[in-house]
Parts: sequence; structure tokens; C-alpha cells
Amino acid sequence: MQFTSEQHLDDGVVEREFTLGEIPGTLWTPESSAPAPLVLMSHNNGLPKADPRLVARARYTAARGYAVATIDAAGCGDRPRSAADEQARADLRRAMRAGEPVDEIFESFIGPLVENAVPEWRTTLDALLALPEIGGPVGYSGGWTALGIRLAVAEPRIAAAGFFAGGYVPRAQREEARQVTIPLLFLLQWDDEGNPRQRALDLFDAFGSKEKTLHANPGGHTGTPWFELEDGCRFLDRHLK
Repeated sequence: MQFTSEQHLDDGVVEREFTLGEIPGTLWTPESSAPAPLVLMSHNNGLPKADPRLVARARYTAARGYAVATIDAAGCGDRPRSAADEQARADLRRAMRAGEPVDEIFESFIGPLVENAVPEWRTTLDALLALPEIGGPVGYSGGWTALGIRLAVAEPRIAAAGFFAGGYVPRAQREEARQVTIPLLFLLQWDDEGNPRQRALDLFDAFGSKEKTLHANPGGHTGTPWFELEDGCRFLDRHLK
């Protein structure tokens, strides 16, 4: 892991860009020298790590005493996408403009995107846990629920997760949800135009966790109230500190 830049921000957080082979990432840590628990933070279905909403969540969480890391995994952010991915995205835009069903198109590129992303997230986790300023345990917090489900099943070091029901979850991850047993906080925007409410409720019901909490708020996809970020940190405090 090679750090390429460092900024000391006015909220007591240090922001560092890094590369790990071909993987670009960002790490936010509190200025305190004590080892901090780690939160892996993703954004939905390949959006860039520099997305302003993700950065705001990461900085807030780091200021609460966590190390927070995100990456642009394979096919995400500015990293190259396969010709098949680009075709699927073009097909999706066309189908949405025409008002046609889009589930099978989502399946065709989000499923492989998840499978390709998971090994790079695990490689990054290995490198992060070797840093002296990170002490574990590990949590996951992100809008990319499909990735979070796959990681929660594949990665035993993840102790708790917060998911946002705002993106398409492939059928494979909906089945895998039954194998997720860590504590969960699941956020749902009740009027999310791109996320059928019943599908999100069915997914919540499928999770195998004995401790799982659903927070539903009125409003569309980007209308999640700010207090949910505060509640999310309290959830992390219970399970990672």
C-alpha cells in the first residue's frame, strides 16, 4: 500500500489517498494516535469513491473515532469497464428511457461487478489491517448492498454492517442474504422511485441475522435524513467499540 497524498482536515480527520497495485483508495482516520476500528464504506453499484455523499459520510464517521476506507474496485469509478459492462449500461439507459423492464439488464452487469469487486475489497482489507493506526474490529457501511452481502458472507472479519436499500440486488445476493448472520442496520427510503418497496422488505426478512433493525423514512432515493448517519454511528459503536 502506497500513500500518495495527505490532508489534515478541520474536523480532526486525516485524509490520505493510496494505491494498492491497481486499486485506488482513500483512508480517513482520526488524528488520535490510538488504533481505531475500521469501517469499509462503499457507494452504490460502481459510483466513484469521490462521490460527495460518500465523502461526507466517511468524514463524519472518522470524526467519531473510526478509520474509514473506500476504494474504486474493478469496474468502479474511473477504472476501466469491460465492453460487456458498457453495453449493459447503454442498454439500461435505453430501456429506462423507453419505460421497459430493467431487472435482467441489472443482473447482467451488477452480478459480475460484485464478483469482480469482492477480491479487491478483501485485498484492501488485508493491507489496512496491517497498518498500526487500525486495530479492528471491522464494519461495513454502504449503499452498495449487494457488495455488502457478498462481503459479509465471504469475509469473517466483518462484525457488523449497515446497508441502504437503494440499489438493485442481484438474485444471487438475495439468496446469500440468508447466510448473513452479523448484526445489521437496514435503511429504506419508503418512496424510492427506483427500488420497489416490497423487494426491500423481502430482502430484510431474508437476512439470517438475529439482530437486525429496519429504519424506514418517507422520501425518495437521496432523501435519507441526516440523523440516520448519527444513528448509524451509534450502531457501529455498539458492535465495534
